[in-house]
Amino acid sequence: MRVPVPEQIPAAAELGHVHFVGIGGAALSGIARIMLARGVRVSGCDAQDSVSLRAVRALGADCSVGHSADHITGVDTLVVSTAVREDNPDVVAALAAGVRLLPRSAALESVMQGQRVVAVAGTHGKTTTTSLLTVALRHCGADPSFAIGGDLTATGTNAAQGSGDLFVAEADESDGAFLVYSPYAGIVTNVEADHLDNYGSEDAYFAAFTAFLDRVATEGFIVLCVDDPGAARLADLAAQRGLTTIRVGEAKGADLRAVDLRFVGSMSEFTVIEGAHELGRVRLQIPGRHYVLDALAALAAGLRLGFGFDDLAAGLGTYTGTKRRMEFKGEGRGLRVYDSYAHHPTEIAGDLQAARALAGEGRVVVAFQPHLVSRTRIFGAAMGAALSAADEVIVMDIYLAREDADPEVSAQVIADHMTLPAERIHVEHDFEAVAPLLLRLARPGDVVLTLGAGTVTTVSDAAVALLEQEQS
Repeated sequence: MRVPVPEQIPAAAELGHVHFVGIGGAALSGIARIMLARGVRVSGCDAQDSVSLRAVRALGADCSVGHSADHITGVDTLVVSTAVREDNPDVVAALAAGVRLLPRSAALESVMQGQRVVAVAGTHGKTTTTSLLTVALRHCGADPSFAIGGDLTATGTNAAQGSGDLFVAEADESDGAFLVYSPYAGIVTNVEADHLDNYGSEDAYFAAFTAFLDRVATEGFIVLCVDDPGAARLADLAAQRGLTTIRVGEAKGADLRAVDLRFVGSMSEFTVIEGAHELGRVRLQIPGRHYVLDALAALAAGLRLGFGFDDLAAGLGTYTGTKRRMEFKGEGRGLRVYDSYAHHPTEIAGDLQAARALAGEGRVVVAFQPHLVSRTRIFGAAMGAALSAADEVIVMDIYLAREDADPEVSAQVIADHMTLPAERIHVEHDFEAVAPLLLRLARPGDVVLTLGAGTVTTVSDAAVALLEQEQS
């Protein structure tokens, strides 16, 4: 559901009793956490129980499983997830009662007001880069507030109210949310066509990022990874507009460069060069070139905010991951199981490259759940090409989320564009059969990886549970 953003967004303290429809989601649960920390009365509901829902309930929110018009009694503000449909009982009752409605973007803006916000945008890598910067700043003693689209492994939370004046926020472009914020500084990891169900064209998608430049404070700065053509083009526009522009990447024209990249198992290392000066070496506990670039962007922002390289690098080295971003789930029978949110072809390719490094002499066995009919229609062929980097692939049915099924667009679209031998491609329509099939396909030394933005994450949990049963 698309809820209009009001011209004037009240501060969180002025919202009264706030009810979240979809409170178990990654974004809304994080905003609810921060409001609770500030003493705002919070309630919420979701279609099903979840760890996130139970967590905000434990913090003091009145949370319900299921939707009902009764929930809005005494409510002053209703915050609505984009996944919620217009006939939702909470929404219908709120509209009838004249309750203020806010989209998640406006709710996040309400808690960010009055702080120096660093907004992390980009087609890929937003969650990891936001997480890396948050962990690095915390290591430097800054104690920023943060709102991330995934739970930090180190803290187990996706958001927190800090004691400092900095607020690090993941700035989602999928529905134009990042154009609601007024950050002091911005980071753009990359700009590659996505969410065309909302934007309609690649040009319109890029235009939104161009508009994002105008949201950044003139006294602030923006960091862009110029290894990506879209971000490089955006960097030129930022510089032309007089915005302090910091280019990062492996490219020779970058202001802050990563050189001498090395990947060993789950570790990544690189040296940082600023101009002609070598700043030092960074060692990460996460694998993959795309994570190196995310860390470099976070480092550049931290340096510009006034923190020292050694402290920032040490902080980056303590980062142990974010839930659903190449997250290690467990092992058994010589297999290691990982789970990732990757759902765009570029993200799939990056995580498979990282999985290949993790596997060493072993193989990579993947279960992929496509996310959205519209995305599969547009990128199905590229998804199939990216998945062909694995050794065995299970393609599951499309996770519909906010869309309806289309008989012309199915998992078979992806399978048809894979270049693996036919016997290594498995289209599986039975969700419950995927975890057992993964374990039948895998052999000792292999990395098992679940990919997708939907419910596929539970497949990795099921696979680990089966391995534990085998060992008991």
